[in-house]
Amino acid sequence: MSRQRTRQAVLTISAILFPVTFYYLSPAVILMGASEGIVTGSFIVFGLLFFGSLFFGRAFCGWICPGGAIGEGMCRIRDRRVTRRWVSWIKYAIWVPWLALIAALAVRAGGLTRAEFTYQTWHGISVSSWNALFVFAIVVTLIASLTLLVGRRGFCHTACWMAPFMILGRALRDRLRLPGLRLQVHASDCISCGACTRTCPMSLDVQAMVKHEAMTATECILCARCADGCPKNVISLRFCGASDCWHDNSPQ
Repeated sequence: MSRQRTRQAVLTISAILFPVTFYYLSPAVILMGASEGIVTGSFIVFGLLFFGSLFFGRAFCGWICPGGAIGEGMCRIRDRRVTRRWVSWIKYAIWVPWLALIAALAVRAGGLTRAEFTYQTWHGISVSSWNALFVFAIVVTLIASLTLLVGRRGFCHTACWMAPFMILGRALRDRLRLPGLRLQVHASDCISCGACTRTCPMSLDVQAMVKHEAMTATECILCARCADGCPKNVISLRFCGASDCWHDNSPQ
């Protein structure tokens, strides 16, 4: 099985399991838990995403995220690139107040005093009632709609509350020059065919990144579609040390 078929298979399984995992990725459940002084499953998952990104960047987004799976699926209906780069800043305008609210609720509750990973679930299953199903349907509709309105993985660009955790983790990794999963490039072999840019699900100008030998854009999800679509094998996805893969200039 090719790498992209494997990736699509994993994403499909993740989307099928989304009704089970929904609350473990929820921005609302963590607020509810914080108001009661509880460390919820989503709190733990977001923490794991941050620490995981120190080594794997945003690979979760490209390979596992059920929201990303829905977004890529909607591209089969309408596949267009995101041309307005400023939309990627919208998620930070959501994320910062959300973090502040979590902290405020936790303080008001007297601190986080206990952990309950399966908080608000039924035997670990998230969508187990009509109310939960209604909320789930709203979120899925939002993800699908933003992809149709904004462009490829529109939700990832504009509203994802998980992406900033991994973006910060990846930035910290690069600052500390730690080893991790990265794209590596051999720019001298590039024939400027543009295949890498056309296939990028995050609408990055990958060809420009290759020319500048700067493969650490914050919106890169390490899906490797650019690497697998390159006719000259200019790009590769590998786990490497900072001294092997590091480049200073990183386009946003």
